[in-house]
Amino acid sequence: MTETVQVDLGARSYAIHIGEGLLSDAGDYIGPMLSRPRVAILTDETVAGTHLAAFEAGLAAEGIETAALALPAGEATKGWEQFSRAVEWLLEQRVERRDVVVALGGGVIGDLAGFAAAVLRRGVRFVQVPTTLLAQVDSSVGGKTGINAPQGKNLIGAFHQPSLVLADIDALATLPARDFLAGYGEVVKYGLLGDADFFHWLEDNGQALARGDTAARIHAVRRSCEMKAAIVARDETEQGDRALLNLGHTFCHALERATGYSDRLLHGEGVAIGCALAFELSSRLELCPQEDPSRVRAHLAAMGMKTDLADIPGDLPPAEALYDLMGQDKKVMDGQIRFVLARGIGRAFVTADAPREKVVALLDEALSARR
Repeated sequence: MTETVQVDLGARSYAIHIGEGLLSDAGDYIGPMLSRPRVAILTDETVAGTHLAAFEAGLAAEGIETAALALPAGEATKGWEQFSRAVEWLLEQRVERRDVVVALGGGVIGDLAGFAAAVLRRGVRFVQVPTTLLAQVDSSVGGKTGINAPQGKNLIGAFHQPSLVLADIDALATLPARDFLAGYGEVVKYGLLGDADFFHWLEDNGQALARGDTAARIHAVRRSCEMKAAIVARDETEQGDRALLNLGHTFCHALERATGYSDRLLHGEGVAIGCALAFELSSRLELCPQEDPSRVRAHLAAMGMKTDLADIPGDLPPAEALYDLMGQDKKVMDGQIRFVLARGIGRAFVTADAPREKVVALLDEALSARR
């Protein structure tokens, strides 16, 4: 069973295929795109050990030659050192403008490979083959590519849309439980920002999805991609509506930087905590009903996910310092931090009208619960 979501961007439109066995069938989808039967694959060492052979075999079945570079796994790879290594390797492979670069892996590889494709020879085509839940529902779709800087996350990059996305649901079965649940943080985000019915469906079906129910996983990935595709089609370069996709991320990016982009806090875990904090802040600003933050936390907890700062191991900076870390977020405009808040579940909006003292008080209270 394969389902397709279209991202409508005129001449740069592309399809997201979601289903089983897509790694093995990759040649059927990628072959027609190629001017010559050869692709360059960027992946990481973990994904290479699990999926690269099957993916290359799927391409070879259609007569497509491959060259692959496996970078170290982990968020630390998404920086200048490995980015430079990837670009120079692509040049050594004599990748031309009409060729295709493939990103095989999670969000780190997708972001880095997409940015490499964006700048190589001023832009070559690339295909996203996301192997994590987080990448399948979020980072592989929409054309945001980039790397991290010491000053903050994703501050260096470009908008460069993929030509195709292949989301193989079978790949999710190889994920450690923690990584799967981290990706689920992004799935929940979609219900919270714009589809209350989807959030209710997740409350009813989240456990089945986590246990491996294929139909539930396809539905969750498809609905997430539909929502992101619709927002991207309206606002490709984040001038307005697209900022809604950052629900939970202003808090998340500050927490990721505070934890050194380490495995103390995975990105999707930070998004889940950030969503809980955003709804709590919305409630304190009398924007949404008081029961909404409790409902959000209850569902995250039922799924076995992190919900509070108390769930992050190790030390964290004080509240004022965490707030200052938010000042490097990409959504800052004219020196003002823009938050994605909510008038209720499924009713998110972007605002710069979140008083510093209210945010700091919320963070201080959350930090106090750690002591």
